[in-house]
Amino acid sequence: MVEIEIGVLRGQCLDRRIDDPEWLRREIDAWERQRNAASARINWMFTTDKARAKMGRAYPVTSKES
Repeated sequence: MVEIEIGVLRGQCLDRRIDDPEWLRREIDAWERQRNAASARINWMFTTDKARAKMGRAYPVTSKES
């Protein structure tokens, strides 16, 4: 999730040179407020079943799922 959000931040906010650290903080704060106000969500496309099909050992079936 973090990597996805960093990618969105880079594309929407950090696509230009910002040479002042305080300005950078203000820009990121404003971007974060906008994302939160919009209730931005991640649309997960990679389900647990797909993960198991691709990388089965890393995603074993747990007792809760049985």
